[in-house]
Amino acid sequence: QGHLVESGGGSVQAGGSLRLSCVDSGSTYRRFCMAWFRQTPGKEREGVAAIYTGGGVTYYSDSVKGRFTVSVDNAKNTLYLQMNSLKPEDTAMYYCAAGGSGDTARVLTANDYNIWGQGTQVTVSS
Repeated sequence: QGHLVESGGGSVQAGGSLRLSCVDSGSTYRRFCMAWFRQTPGKEREGVAAIYTGGGVTYYSDSVKGRFTVSVDNAKNTLYLQMNSLKPEDTAMYYCAAGGSGDTARVLTANDYNIWGQGTQVTVSS
């Protein structure tokens, strides 16, 4: 089935930037719709950004719109999340997800995805 491997997390001061990467070693079909989610202890997984990898249409949560950019390099089977103007409230474990149904009403809903990476930690200090 293959799996997703995230990288690029780390610690940064508020206002800084990070770029997360997610390499997908699985089948092409499941990359139709991919997304980034984040989660902090005791809270539900929150959809951050999603992309239809064929046409490049993107979706963002209100909390990151204008600061984060999701993109994909299909030749490298890699999903990216460029995070700028980071805030302490962006601190979380970030997960890559694949296998989304493509339902636009559910692109940022965790249970619409059935393939997940192991996560990469992002910590933003004030």
